[in-house]
Amino acid sequence: MADGRMKAVVDDDSSMDGDDEIGRVDEDEEEYDKLELELSIGRWGWKGGVPMDGGRREWFPQWDQNVGSSRFFERQAAARQAFPHRQPVADPALRFWGEDLVATPFARVGPASSIRLDDETVSETERVMSDRERDNQHKRPKVLASPEACDYAAASSSGAEASAQQATGEYTIQGSSVLSDIEMACYLSLSSNDDGDGRPRESNDGGGADGGGSRNIEDVEVRMDLTDDLLHLIFSFLGQKDLCRAGATCKQWLTASTHEDFWRCLKFVNTGISQQNFVAICRRYPNATELNMSGIPNADVLVMEAMTSLRHLETLILDKGQLGDAFFHALTDCPALTNLKISDASLGNGIQEITVYHDRLRDLQILKCRALRISVRCPQLQTLSLKRTSMAHALLSCPQLHELDLSSCHKLSDAVIRSAATSCPLLASLDMSSCSCVSDETLREIAFACPNLCILDASNCPNISFESVRLPMLIDLKLQSCEGITSASMSAISHSRMLEALQLDNCGLLTSISLDLPHLRNISLVHLRKFVDLNLRSPVLSYINVSRCSALHRISITSNSLQKLALQKQESLATLSLQCHNLQEVDLTECESLTNSICEVFSDGGGCPMLRSLVLDNCESLSTIGLNSSSLVSLSLAGCRGMTFLELSCPNLQKINLDGCDHLERASFCPVGLESLNLGICPKLSILRIEAPKMSNLELKGCGVLSQASINCPLLTSLDASFCRQLVDDSLSMTAASCPRIESLILSSCLSIGFGGLSSLHWLRRLTLLDLSYTFLMNLRPVFDTCSQLTACNMLAVEEVEVAVSHCTMLEALNVHSCPKINAEDVGRLRVVCPSLKRIQSGQPMQ
Repeated sequence: MADGRMKAVVDDDSSMDGDDEIGRVDEDEEEYDKLELELSIGRWGWKGGVPMDGGRREWFPQWDQNVGSSRFFERQAAARQAFPHRQPVADPALRFWGEDLVATPFARVGPASSIRLDDETVSETERVMSDRERDNQHKRPKVLASPEACDYAAASSSGAEASAQQATGEYTIQGSSVLSDIEMACYLSLSSNDDGDGRPRESNDGGGADGGGSRNIEDVEVRMDLTDDLLHLIFSFLGQKDLCRAGATCKQWLTASTHEDFWRCLKFVNTGISQQNFVAICRRYPNATELNMSGIPNADVLVMEAMTSLRHLETLILDKGQLGDAFFHALTDCPALTNLKISDASLGNGIQEITVYHDRLRDLQILKCRALRISVRCPQLQTLSLKRTSMAHALLSCPQLHELDLSSCHKLSDAVIRSAATSCPLLASLDMSSCSCVSDETLREIAFACPNLCILDASNCPNISFESVRLPMLIDLKLQSCEGITSASMSAISHSRMLEALQLDNCGLLTSISLDLPHLRNISLVHLRKFVDLNLRSPVLSYINVSRCSALHRISITSNSLQKLALQKQESLATLSLQCHNLQEVDLTECESLTNSICEVFSDGGGCPMLRSLVLDNCESLSTIGLNSSSLVSLSLAGCRGMTFLELSCPNLQKINLDGCDHLERASFCPVGLESLNLGICPKLSILRIEAPKMSNLELKGCGVLSQASINCPLLTSLDASFCRQLVDDSLSMTAASCPRIESLILSSCLSIGFGGLSSLHWLRRLTLLDLSYTFLMNLRPVFDTCSQLTACNMLAVEEVEVAVSHCTMLEALNVHSCPKINAEDVGRLRVVCPSLKRIQSGQPMQ
């Protein structure tokens, strides 16, 4: 359709060209070409009147930036008014496809003297322009071009341009979100023409006194159907790099992208930015509150410049390099600074001694830095971290300090740590992990000087035992890998009545723990090689991590909040006492030393009334398991090879796993909520009792020594007792009477089943499949007299075949595989005697 319309437009315009050609005047043509040339060059951003080799020059994205704006149509109207005898010349870079206006890249325009518009070009563009004008009256054009594909640069002079190009080649990171210096220079050149309040200044096409002037941003405006509020919301999701690129699109986007809300956080992470551009940004956005200079070489020089411009700076982040005394002295030039983070840097000049002084600083982090002596004098400081800083001396004067991190400061002596911590009376959190020099004396003095201490991490401190240390307000305590922690240390810990979290991993000398803490919620005990006894009492205890404690023998836990307990691979665990009213899941996999008394813990009245899942896999020391639980839903006993007796009274039990229970001899499931059960994996099972009101499928295949079976399953429909050679008539009779819904009964190779057992099948009115293959049954009349629904029968006695099938009016399948005397003639007689017979299986070829 679009192609047809274009063809019609071309035909109409061709007829009009003949009439217009008669009234052409050479002077009008030259003036028209000149005006059209100026319009075309204006779209490319060239400065009128400025020589190509010496003036200011800018590149913009390769699409018409006037498309859709009011100036675009004003210029076209002016052209039609000046030359009414000619059609406007279409922009060769724009072509219509259907209803959309697509901007296509084209070669850059050269000098004005080299531009020529011949008659053929004019005619072609006139025809396209006519169609464009008609469409523009009904629909706003849509620009389809990506600003990501454009290259642009700007500089205030040729020298600045060369400098920017050099910076680009040195620092630009391809394919990343890092803002390059040349992109920043371009953005600054666009946004630098403002009226002092951050908004771009209006200018005229005429330029300045030199005749060159600056290009009016209105000339490259692309007016989108976006309100300022909506555009502001969209730009709030953009980073600085994308903001700079978006700002080069049009005036509206430039104004929106330069809003100070988007530039309150100046992030120059791993960005190579020149000092000139950095200073320009700081001066343009003096209200910025955060500055991130991570990964920038010589960041100290740039930061010094920033401190003079960013009077509202609150957060400063930088790393690497050398930060001398001048930097720390200049911190006072930022009165609003509250957060300072320095990492992986060398501090100080010469002897590497620095002093940090600031009245309003609240958060100070000096991480992985190199210094000899650090003094901090910040009256409002609340958080201080000197983690992994290789200093030998630290002097603190921070009366409001709440959090102190001295972890992995290996060069700090015990006296220095003691002095630093005790000088902060309001200290609430202290991390001195991996400070190998810390002693119990230091802990006692800290406990006395800092009564509000509630978080303490003294991990990897081999010289502390925590004896005689009293921290009544302690909430979180970490003593991992402390070789001095013993059972005597638990007496001191028990005085911390507010304790909520305790970690004692890798304390190799710890043998027993006995704690009664009302607020304890979490405890971690990992790799305690001499740990034997655990006794915990806490009403809010909700998490216990006990792992790799090979000597652990006894556990006693009392809690009202614990819901899940996992004690896997505790080889020495023999005694478990639980008083956990909300406990729902217990996993004791490979606890090889557990005794039969464990069953009392998980039975009703044993302390776990809400237990739903119990895993005792590979607990080979268990021989007798008896569970009486009204809440238990899932039970796994896989791999319990020592179990010989199983008694379950769990009315809600729905799932059980007995894989690998090879020595089970007696089993009782009375009552259980199981719907199916497979005991064929228990070859030594001899006595079975099942009471399952929901069970529909029972498999006893392979229970070769099963002699007594009492099965009371009123909904049972399928029973497979293949190879139950010792199953007697009494068991079959009781089963048939208790399970009248059985439809499939397989008694193959049940050699002990006789006439009495078959007589009891009269209870099975719904029996449709009966398998008596490989049995010694000769008389099947009781079956045929009572089982009128029988449709398939596998039998052995040849003499009974003809009599049997004559009574089975619904028999469809007959298996005489073990009847060698049956031949083709016999099969024919059987079909006559039993017309319903459809399929006969025989081991002999039918002749």
